[in-house]
Amino acid sequence: LYSCGKAVPRMEIKIDSEDPQNIPGEILCKGMNVMLGYYKNQKATDEVLLKDGWLRTGDIGVMDSDGFLYIRGRSKSVILGPNGQNIYPEEIESIFNNMQYVVESLVIEEKGSLTLLVYPDFEQAEKDGLSQVDLERKMEENRILLNEELTNFSKIQQIKIFPEEFEKTPKKSIKRFLYQRVQE
Repeated sequence: LYSCGKAVPRMEIKIDSEDPQNIPGEILCKGMNVMLGYYKNQKATDEVLLKDGWLRTGDIGVMDSDGFLYIRGRSKSVILGPNGQNIYPEEIESIFNNMQYVVESLVIEEKGSLTLLVYPDFEQAEKDGLSQVDLERKMEENRILLNEELTNFSKIQQIKIFPEEFEKTPKKSIKRFLYQRVQE
């Protein structure tokens, strides 16, 4: 994955990890631009703001020795691998979403293996003369290419094509919880 850059001036970032360059941890930030707390909600404030002013972002990442931040995913989205490894779905999705004929994707766990739900670019596929079978074949080719970039425990076992975009929050994030148990 690519870095999202360094902290902006007058802002500090650190990783809550024993080895922030190699072991992902929660991204913490501190600075004049960080909120003072949630309005009339001390409990929520106490959950995200530490006593020394650091904000728990809920994002997981690593930081290299030059201060470049690499976001791996959201702490709430982490999937535990078969031997307890952390799998970051957003990391996999960001690679797949840049492949041909892919609009968006979502990694879920089904029966102990990883499945990639995909909303393809049907419009482009039609313009290019691809049939449904051709598009399914292309998604399988994409899956094989994707798996070449992934560790063994985070490889995608199957793809399911979705006929419409995934439902989103007002912030345009996919409502992951709606897709955790997809029926055949």
